[in-house]
Amino acid sequence: MAGQILAGIRVLELGQLIAGPFAAKTLADFGAQVIKIEPPGQGDPLRKWRLLHEGTSVWWEAQSRNKQSVCVDLRQPEGQDLARQLAAQADVLIENFRPGTMEKWGLSWEALHALNPRLIMLRISGYGQTGPKAQEPGFAAIGEAMAGLRYLNGEPGRAPVRAGLSLGDTIAGLHGAMGVLLALYQRDARGGQGQVIDAALYESIFNLSESLLPEYSVFGAVREPAGAALPGIAPSNAYPCRDGYVLIAGNGDAIFQRLMQRIERTDLGDDPELAHNDGRARRAHELDAAIGAWTAQRDIGRACSRPCARPACRPGASTAWPISRKTRTTRPAAPSPGCARPAASTSTCRRSFPACPTTPAPSASAPRCWASTPTPCWRRPASTTRRAPACAPVE
Repeated sequence: MAGQILAGIRVLELGQLIAGPFAAKTLADFGAQVIKIEPPGQGDPLRKWRLLHEGTSVWWEAQSRNKQSVCVDLRQPEGQDLARQLAAQADVLIENFRPGTMEKWGLSWEALHALNPRLIMLRISGYGQTGPKAQEPGFAAIGEAMAGLRYLNGEPGRAPVRAGLSLGDTIAGLHGAMGVLLALYQRDARGGQGQVIDAALYESIFNLSESLLPEYSVFGAVREPAGAALPGIAPSNAYPCRDGYVLIAGNGDAIFQRLMQRIERTDLGDDPELAHNDGRARRAHELDAAIGAWTAQRDIGRACSRPCARPACRPGASTAWPISRKTRTTRPAAPSPGCARPAASTSTCRRSFPACPTTPAPSASAPRCWASTPTPCWRRPASTTRRAPACAPVE
């Protein structure tokens, strides 16, 4: 990965499932050298989640791309010693265990910082490393609920719903990766040392809450669930067509004018009360009815006018529309011969994002294991070969 923006940055990933590994994947996509520690037996539980290809989850394949896996039992003294040896050589350590777990294994921030003062440690948990709920297990669903996302995401008067993705985990992973980059800059460009980054699931979602808190603190206003609509912004909603739904966002002043011309409602487009968003928001129901009456008589293909989109809910939806940014998906390169578990090299996954033209991310490579990489990206500690009780190949 030479020449990439994070080339030479060594990351030790001790996390599992989603939040921690997602942060490490984000760094790996841009050239960081990531060693992923997995427990003996089944390895990362994500290996068996959702749809499996040749016995392994394609989700895990995407999450573990550009990484190098090694199996270490962190519950054993030998495994803990190996983790310390790797941490001594690392720039970044990422973990997302319940607070206190790393300390129980002798891998506390204080111990690792004394071993490697330049180490940056990202700790992702449900509620942070301190506070009254710090010791409780945290999950994306709980973080989304605490931050208000689950309350907002639904129809008025009905049960809260989830987005269908583990947003709490991935958003926390993104915030964690951003914190790592800031810490690397402070260390390398400002002459600093390593530091610990404390990222909580619920705080990461709360950081995306837009105006919810100031609206409440200033006006006492509580934003309520609104289904597909966006309260205070109009028109922006899901509208019925003869063969499904179309999402239309015509809330810009000029866009609204063109939209009204398209649906042959120039009376609304010329109404001075609707010239700006505040007036349109007061008459959102009227505008939704007018747009819905027009779309209901048409198929999605004919109803679509920019900016709009058909909800991508069908098989192959990601390739059904003419997307000009064709580099947004990739197929991981096939693994090296002899790898303990062939990668799902036929699967398609998202390419790295954001796009950086002058420092592009490399093509994705399949997850690697020790069996296929006799010369790993880090100097392998000499004592590793004697760690049979703590280390075993991941099937």
